[in-house]
Amino acid sequence: MSDGSLSQDEIDALLMGEAPSEVPGIPAGNEDLSEAEKNVILELFGEVTGSQSATLSGIMVKSVTVGAPHLDISGREQFLSELPDEVVEIKIDFKSGLAGTHLYVLRGDDALKIAAPMIGQDDLELDGTAISAVSEAMSQITGASVTTIGDKVNETVLTESPEGQSVPKAMLGLPGDSFVVVSYDLEIEGQGSLKLYELFDLGMIRELAGKLGAAPVPAADAAQQAIAADPMAGMMGGQQMSPGVGGFQPMAPNMGAPIMGGYGAQPPPNVQGIQLPELTPTISAGEQRNIGLLMDVSMELTVELGRTKWKIKDILGMGEGTIIELDKLAGEPVDILVNNNLIARGEVVVIDENFGVRVTEIVSTMDRMTER
Repeated sequence: MSDGSLSQDEIDALLMGEAPSEVPGIPAGNEDLSEAEKNVILELFGEVTGSQSATLSGIMVKSVTVGAPHLDISGREQFLSELPDEVVEIKIDFKSGLAGTHLYVLRGDDALKIAAPMIGQDDLELDGTAISAVSEAMSQITGASVTTIGDKVNETVLTESPEGQSVPKAMLGLPGDSFVVVSYDLEIEGQGSLKLYELFDLGMIRELAGKLGAAPVPAADAAQQAIAADPMAGMMGGQQMSPGVGGFQPMAPNMGAPIMGGYGAQPPPNVQGIQLPELTPTISAGEQRNIGLLMDVSMELTVELGRTKWKIKDILGMGEGTIIELDKLAGEPVDILVNNNLIARGEVVVIDENFGVRVTEIVSTMDRMTER
C-alpha cells in the first residue's frame, strides 16, 4: 500500500496542471479502453476458453473447465490488494506479430492445484518442480490463444519461453502503471476451483483491438464531432463525404436528393475484402512444449497385459496352476501406462531372456480421455 507520498510522475502531473485519476491506483490519462475495444477482446478470449479447457484436460488428465473471461483495467495498488503476500508469476511475453508484456498470476495454493495432477503427487510443495509444471500448463494455454489470435489478424504471433517463479506480490513484474487484467475461474476435477489472472500490456491490447477492427472512439461519435466542428467538412471537391470505415468516404455524385445546389447520396454499402488465413500450418513458440525442467521427475511406467473380474470366492480358491483368462486375445497389443494413464500400446518381445515391449502405437489425448 502507498504511504501517502506522491510519486515523481504524480508531482510532474500536478506541475503540468493535469487532474489526478478518478480511479484509485490508475494514473491519470487515457487509461481505459472503448466499449468496442473491450467487446472484441472479450469475444476473442471467450472463443479460446474451449480449446484452453481441452488443452488443460489433456495435460492434467482431469476434466478442466475454463470459465468465461472478465476484463478490467487495473492499476498496481488496485490489483495487488486482491492478492496474498506470496504469488506465482508465469511470464510469457509476446515478441512477434504483437509485442508487449504478458504474464499469468496465481495464488500459491491455486498453482499447486494445477501442478499436482501433472506431476502425480497430492502432497506437493511449491518448489521448482511444481512451478515448472505450472509454467508448462500456462505455456500450453498461451499457445491456444496465440493460434486463435494469429488466425484472427492473419499474422504469425510468437511468444517468449515461459519464466515462472514464486515471488512476494510487491515484486511482480506488472505491465506498467495501468494494464489489462483478464481473469478466469477454473474448475478442476478433484481439485476444486481457482482464479487465474492474465495480465497484458495496455498498448498491446489496444493494438490487438485495432487489428480486430475496433476503434478507440465509436465511428458514429467521431462523425458527429467532425460535422459539429465544421459543417462543410462533409463536402470536398463537390463531393459529399460520409462516415465510413477508417474516416470519411466520398459519396457518388448525381444521386439522391439535392443538397445545397448539388446532389448528395445515401452512403454506399460498406464492402470489404475477406482475408483468409494461410493453409500452411504454423507452429508458434507458445505451442511448443517446453518440458526440459521436468525431465528429472520420476514416474511409474506399467505394461498391462490385460484385465479380468473375479468374484471373491473365486479369488480365495486360487492356487498354483490356476489359469486366469484376461480380456485380450493372444497377440493383441498390450497397454503402456504412465501413472496409471494410458499413453501407448505395444507388442511383447524377448530380449536376452528378458521380457520387453516394442511400442507400436501412441494413444492420442482424445482416445486417452475416452477409453479410461
